[in-house]
Amino acid sequence: MDQITNSKANKAASPIGDFKIFATEGQARTGRLQTAHGAVETPIFMPVGTKATVKGMTPEELTGMGAQIILGNTYHLHLRPGEDVIAELGGLHKFMNWHGPILTDSGGFQVFSLSDLNKVTEEGVEFRSHIDGSKSFLSPEKSMQIQTALGADIVMAFDECLPHPSTREKIIESMAMTKRWLVRSRQALTRKESLLFGIVQGGLDLELRMKSLEDVTGVDLPGYALGGFSVGEPIHLMHELVKVVGPQMPKEKPRYLMGVGTPLDLILCVDAGIDMFDCVMPTRVARNGNLYTWQGRVSIKRTEYRTDPSPLDPECECYTCKNYSKAYLRHLFLSAEILSARLNTIHNLHFYLDLMAKARAAIREGRWAKFRDFCLTRFIKT
Repeated sequence: MDQITNSKANKAASPIGDFKIFATEGQARTGRLQTAHGAVETPIFMPVGTKATVKGMTPEELTGMGAQIILGNTYHLHLRPGEDVIAELGGLHKFMNWHGPILTDSGGFQVFSLSDLNKVTEEGVEFRSHIDGSKSFLSPEKSMQIQTALGADIVMAFDECLPHPSTREKIIESMAMTKRWLVRSRQALTRKESLLFGIVQGGLDLELRMKSLEDVTGVDLPGYALGGFSVGEPIHLMHELVKVVGPQMPKEKPRYLMGVGTPLDLILCVDAGIDMFDCVMPTRVARNGNLYTWQGRVSIKRTEYRTDPSPLDPECECYTCKNYSKAYLRHLFLSAEILSARLNTIHNLHFYLDLMAKARAAIREGRWAKFRDFCLTRFIKT
């Protein structure tokens, strides 16, 4: 069993930022990262709470299904309700009643993906809000200011995230900007309780990825992330690149793959030495009636489930699977009932968190290769 991550004993056990590896098999590894709000057992999936909520879930439900750390979004929280409001109300943990660790992204990805009009300069990015069109500005300094006001345990350096495809020239130019912005992010972060992670870019070019890795890890930080994936590239190219780059990231620091992905993605990337993951996929597809199970992906809207009395996944111990049939879940979805989104989200998040818990146990017990191969046979078509 994993240790209880938010206990007072764990908070006092190691200094903030301490990362210990307990077991390895091949490149896969399991360890623990200490934060100001408790320890995080890795490998771990982090549910995404973009606007200070993991959609449809209470903090108590997340804790009950094994969530250790969640994400908040700098861009969205800056625009609404504003970091000053959250700080005045006691910080993001108190605001959303989440007592475990929180990671906040820098806002860079949203600036480039949600804003039709943005102007990038050396100073930062001027953009129009996707809410009301008003002008806003984000820079490394502003991003650190916002994340500090939110009180995040792990904060991400401000970087430029390019779409796929981008030209080699543009990628090289962006990498240089990201490196300069990383230095400014570190200089601007004054909150000792917040752990700053740098972000490796470089597109799908292995040479450029390795150059960005060298640049970013040249700045001594508590952890490092791979960014710029899940932006439209063929997924097999991401798998191939992470398999090479992941093991080259510093062994003594946590490795975070941003915005990825499916259960298959997680298993392949744990096998490449990645420790931390986040993605909106399990909650987003749940609301569309798509569910991940140990038998593969299920579209609950299908006619074949109309009178099916069986649970969604007989191998799952989540609340949804223990209490409801496929027929009922299909009925809720087709009726557009709010409970449909709730029950589907409960299952998908439980599945992801359980997958990572089983991965941790397999690595500790020296049976990772067997577990990995078992998962591949289940997930390869989903």
